[in-house]
Amino acid sequence: MSLSQTYHSEKFCKPSQASLCATLSAIVLSFFLPVSIRAQPAQLQVNLRSAADFGVLAGSLVSSIPPTAITGDVGLSPTTGEAITGLLAEDLTGTIYAVDLAGPSGSVMDPGHLTSAQSDLTTAYNDAAARSPAPSGPFFNPGSGDIGGLTLVPGLYKFTSTLAITGADVTLMGTDTSVWIFQIGSALNVGNGIHVLLSGGAQARNVFWQVGSSATLGTTSEMQGTIMADQSITLNTGAVLSGRALVRVAAVTLASNTITLPPKASGSPYQVTSLAGNAQVTVSWLAPLSDSGFTITGYRATAVEDTSKHSMQAQGWISVPL
Repeated sequence: MSLSQTYHSEKFCKPSQASLCATLSAIVLSFFLPVSIRAQPAQLQVNLRSAADFGVLAGSLVSSIPPTAITGDVGLSPTTGEAITGLLAEDLTGTIYAVDLAGPSGSVMDPGHLTSAQSDLTTAYNDAAARSPAPSGPFFNPGSGDIGGLTLVPGLYKFTSTLAITGADVTLMGTDTSVWIFQIGSALNVGNGIHVLLSGGAQARNVFWQVGSSATLGTTSEMQGTIMADQSITLNTGAVLSGRALVRVAAVTLASNTITLPPKASGSPYQVTSLAGNAQVTVSWLAPLSDSGFTITGYRATAVEDTSKHSMQAQGWISVPL
């Protein structure tokens, strides 16, 4: 039915039906006329600082049932390295950091680095929890707390209690600079086999889940983004995370999982050369002016020297909010 047909149909109404016809016409017109939805201001990334290099960071325990593959560092603080179990250096493309020498074989003792990472995680967690403006309308408790089957545009979302993703996959649709921040009052629960899908160029590096208590990823689920949980994160058998599992207080529990740090924006170092014997290393950089809303302030690298060679492991840029 076209609008003109709806309008002209009023002449067929009886006088006694005028009020009813006017109401019906208003309903039809409101159905066909465009609806304006007020968009949120774009959010900036959550700056993880030194915590950004960690695929897994926990407070009391890191446990793993092999095989587990992690691209990124693993750290535990303030608990002793004895509480890193089932995980070896060969399971990582990265480094296992412990506060003491009690960590697993191949781990590195660096309590200062871990203290900084946990402090930076707390700062990032509080930043995400305090973001504004306060979500409303479709950004407040969408899906009544279960976003399975929904397609979500970029923005700041708030859930007053538990957030579930069950029954069907959820799609995050945006561009490579779009940012999603989910403020979750208590738990995050992702159902078995559920996928968080990225569409339109959306990137896992721009997705942040701030979890008030604990997060659980179901078996064979596929998750995108950085999970910052106050208490714990559990990845059940076969769950895959493109992002980070970062816990402030308690444990990260793994069971035959794959965790991969999301790729950085363009501009990472592209050439590292060294000359053995003179302790000199030359690094060539292709750097952007900003990293998705962050100003580039410098670069960090680790130089390693032995009797035959010098090498440098480039670890990306250091950035602060614009």
